[in-house]
Amino acid sequence: MYQKASFSIDNYCEFRKKALTWLKNHDIFCFLDSNSDSCIKHAHSYSSYDFMVAAGTNAQFFPGKKTSLKSFDKTLLGNQGWFFGFLTYDLKNYFEKLTSENTDNINWPGFYFFSPNIIFLVKDKNVDVLTAQNSLAGPQQVWEQYLSSLPLDYSKGTNKTEITPRITKDEYLSVVKQLKSHIRKGDLYEINFCQEFYAHSALEPFEAFLELTETSPAPFSAFLRLGEKFLVSASPERFLKKQGKKLISQPIKGTSRRGTNTEEDHNLAKALKESPKERSENIMIVDLVRNDLSRISEKKSVKIEELCGIYSFQQVHQMISTVSAQCKTASFEKIIQATFPMGSMTGAPKIKAMQLSEQFETTKRGLYSGSVGYIAPGNDFDFNVVIRSLQYNAKNEYLSYMVGGAITYLSDAEKEYIECIIKASAIEKLLCNGKAAL
Repeated sequence: MYQKASFSIDNYCEFRKKALTWLKNHDIFCFLDSNSDSCIKHAHSYSSYDFMVAAGTNAQFFPGKKTSLKSFDKTLLGNQGWFFGFLTYDLKNYFEKLTSENTDNINWPGFYFFSPNIIFLVKDKNVDVLTAQNSLAGPQQVWEQYLSSLPLDYSKGTNKTEITPRITKDEYLSVVKQLKSHIRKGDLYEINFCQEFYAHSALEPFEAFLELTETSPAPFSAFLRLGEKFLVSASPERFLKKQGKKLISQPIKGTSRRGTNTEEDHNLAKALKESPKERSENIMIVDLVRNDLSRISEKKSVKIEELCGIYSFQQVHQMISTVSAQCKTASFEKIIQATFPMGSMTGAPKIKAMQLSEQFETTKRGLYSGSVGYIAPGNDFDFNVVIRSLQYNAKNEYLSYMVGGAITYLSDAEKEYIECIIKASAIEKLLCNGKAAL
């Protein structure tokens, strides 16, 4: 149970900066930012909050001898609290007969959820401050601590990190050729192939998140800390939201760069909308999402609310569809088992795509292709797709970001590689003194 007090704010940018300074005192936190002040609106018709900040822990749940996703599911029965956390991509091994043996220098647990001591819920410039009943400070005191924080600032262009690709361009092109051979044989229709870029370097993750948010505002941005592990994410994609019995998924497939002027930008968006390849990718994933949702939904309740919509972000145009359904189970574990990992980050058929991804990729994805979000009292929830993200382990000063793209029969390997570089550009600029490294 929580104590609550409400306050108001005038400026979202100022709130973001002061909240980040306030969070520096916490070893475990989750900051979810919809960037509603500067971002496209497609996601916000479904969003419950503009910002969510959770810090401190009353209870923690992660894989162990006595803890599994099933036991966490039992904790959620009759849930009257809040939980924040994540699911890593390798949670797939929990649900299917799959393994992961690739390199992993971040080492996230398979999943992690915590019941926070303090929560900030921000909507329409109103802030509800919630504090657990056993918290040392009440809502008013926490708010005063926040108000006394100096806004976080950073020095633009101070990063000079040396970025290294885990595989070369030639190796990438060779893998795409092999994957297309599997597609021709009928092993699968589509696969999301991912590659890692990494560095051994110190990072100031708080400043990195603020700069990334300003460079590439996105409706599902997330900043997460678990001890010495950090996620800095500018995700544009919703994995799954539950609101009452309604489930909403918004898969993204189809990407184009932004133009240098209005006419070029319009033409690039139009070309994306009319591209047979991009539309086929998106529709294949929509069909996969429909199939996943049908396993846990009322008959005939799965609907396509929007197909292949085009939305413009700071760096790219994206093709986004919206699929909804009426859920017939209250089990968080069963919902996740039916839908995770998200089809936009695997391919179709899903299991075969995950097997081949493991075979051809060289790095464990970790939180990339996983999900960060919250579970509210009553078990409504909202989770993103972790893409456009930087993972950082402060203990060994290891930086990692991954990018991927859908490979289909129509894919051009050279164009797929270029698309990966476009997707990575915001983080490349963040780490390389404002200049693209690749």
